[in-house]
Amino acid sequence: MSITVDTPEADAEEIRAVLEFYAAKGWTDGLPVVPVTESYLAEFLATTSRDPDEVIFTMPHLNRSLTVRLAAINAGLAGCLPEYFPVVLAGWDALRKEPYPVKGIWQSTTGTAPLLLVNGPVRGRIGLNGKGNVFGSGFRANATIGRAIRLTAINVFGLRPHQLDQATQATLGKYSACIAENEEESPWEPFHVEHGLDAADSAVTGYTIRSCIHIEARHTSDPEQLGLDLADTLRRTGALIHETNGGLLVLGPEHAQVFAGAGWSKADLRRFLFDKAVNSRAELAAVGKDAISRLTRWRVPADHPDAIPDAASASDTPDRVPAITSPDAINVVVAGANNAGVSTIIETFGPRGDAPSIAPVKDLS
Repeated sequence: MSITVDTPEADAEEIRAVLEFYAAKGWTDGLPVVPVTESYLAEFLATTSRDPDEVIFTMPHLNRSLTVRLAAINAGLAGCLPEYFPVVLAGWDALRKEPYPVKGIWQSTTGTAPLLLVNGPVRGRIGLNGKGNVFGSGFRANATIGRAIRLTAINVFGLRPHQLDQATQATLGKYSACIAENEEESPWEPFHVEHGLDAADSAVTGYTIRSCIHIEARHTSDPEQLGLDLADTLRRTGALIHETNGGLLVLGPEHAQVFAGAGWSKADLRRFLFDKAVNSRAELAAVGKDAISRLTRWRVPADHPDAIPDAASASDTPDRVPAITSPDAINVVVAGANNAGVSTIIETFGPRGDAPSIAPVKDLS
């Protein structure tokens, strides 16, 4: 493999100087970015009918707003091709519907990150990956669309580490987190169709995520055994930080087929997981999470000064505390290669039973 390019139009020292200038200005995520000229910016803006000065996202507590033009600049910096930009815009539209980003959750010590899920024909048009290595590297559209969100958080909203971003450890998703659903190998209807859109539509769903937990279960083709394995991960006490919790279940195609082959719908799976993802009160007391704070609704020990009983205390089974607030607080999508029994559970801040934050992709030719 050759690592040199001999072209008279490009001067390596000039390119390096530009990259170092951007880095010195703090306009990067630690990796080199693509310089954006006015002519290159115009190519991005030409893919949408939206006014460049339209405000598409605001963080009132910071008194900072994102316009279409600023989103385009950061998409260019991230390495997006101009034809990716309508998906980036749909991503911002979806994230605007999320309840927490506008309230500062991306600055939290919890270290949350935005995740975009893409559905519909746009996946094939721009080369979005929903199959093997779906959370990994190797696909420009996935990597740069997700990165465009992060660079915007840095450059428009000032969410730089050790400054406004106070994450204790953060998550790898802070570099980039964008996946497509593997609709072709899913036994169920696509996620966006499940939530009211047409199969011919393209759409982006926005999430605020914490950790991603790998589930390797090649040992069984029994849906109940597999379901219990997943429920055990959902109910782990380390995930229960708040009175309400949500989860995005990203099933590999093999696991999805286990459930669908046994006649389970997505609704059946969500109900099973909700019923089985339960902790005893004693298990929660052992880790100091057997009550909630009346101020923050975060889980605390029962002897904490702000402690009040949680919702399960008023139920018929007060000693059994569900990890999830309702079956609808678990979203189910299918992604990854059809080559092994592997799935991922992603802990989310919302949705918690309400409709997912979905936005259509517009203006894509």
